[in-house]
Order: sequence, then C-alpha cells, then structure tokens
Amino acid sequence: MLAPVGGADTIVVLLVIFGYLVGSIPIANTVARRNGAPDLRHIGDRNPGFWNSRSVLAARQSGVVFIGDLAKGALPAALARVVDDRWTVAYLVGLAAMIGHAWPLFSGFRGGRSALTWAGVSIVVAPIPTTIAVAILCIVWAKTRAFPLAVKVAVIALPFIQIAIEGPWRTAMTGVLMSFVGLRFALARRNVN
Repeated sequence: MLAPVGGADTIVVLLVIFGYLVGSIPIANTVARRNGAPDLRHIGDRNPGFWNSRSVLAARQSGVVFIGDLAKGALPAALARVVDDRWTVAYLVGLAAMIGHAWPLFSGFRGGRSALTWAGVSIVVAPIPTTIAVAILCIVWAKTRAFPLAVKVAVIALPFIQIAIEGPWRTAMTGVLMSFVGLRFALARRNVN
C-alpha cells in the first residue's frame, strides 16, 4: 500500500477516482448508438441502463448492457479488495462507481439509476448473501414469471440475509448503497413527472 500523503491514503483516493471513471463509461448509450438506436436518455423511462435498453435493442445487445453495467460496479470493487484489505474501501470504491453511473463524466453528468452497478458491487462486497438473494430471485421468477417482482423480493431479502451472515456493519454499508439507488429512482421519477 502507498504511504499516506497529506493525511489522505493515496491509493484509496486513486481507487475512488478509478471507480468513478469506470462507472462513468456510458455502456448503454454506446451499445444503443452502435446499433442505430436513439439516446436512451430521451426515450422510454429516460434511464440509460439495461431495462430501458430492452425497449430498443435486441436481446443480445441489451445483454451486453446488462453485463457492462454489472461489471462497472464489480470491477472497481474487486480491484479495491485486491489492493486494500479493508472491506470499507471496496464499498467506498463501489459507491464511487455508482456515482459515476448516475452522474457520468463522459455523458454530461446525465446517467442512470445505478441498480445493476450496485448489484455488481454487491457481488464483490457481499458474495454469499448476494448469491443467496440471486437464488431467491431465480426461484420467485420461475414461480411467478414476474421478473420485477422477483427483483423486489430479492432486494428486500438481501439485508436480512446479510445481517445473519455478516453482521450489522457490512449490512449497514450495503444499505447505504441501496439507499443511493432508491434516491436515484426518486430523482428520476421527479424529473419525469
């Protein structure tokens, strides 16, 4: 680890900047543009992310958006875990990636809601609870064929699973990330109405 400079941990600052920049990559709009689709910020729910991309892109193309938005959270958080053994750093870097997705440097600070970017961070920072939540998602989806319902059930279940496995501190940090996604949904709803 690099030595602190001016009271700040240099490597953490660099990881946070890296997280933000990775989060800022406009994957959905890049895929849309390359396939002749309009800017996702101007159609549908105006969210440049996977769910809105499904309305204008083929399944394979929106699948690229799904993987890309997930990776925007997972890769910076994974790098943080490799470089720094403090679990709080991975959460901080993951939050930076989510902020980058929400207010991307490379897209005029008009981005998405960070839901899949959050999921990518969660896979890295809380792999066992997240895997169990994804299994719940799959079971509910298979039983109901209602994907939005399955996602809601899994998201609600995650903190309960995590607190049982990892305790309150990591669960609280995951709650902060989940609250950020909720804030983005509230802001998006306000801007559409």
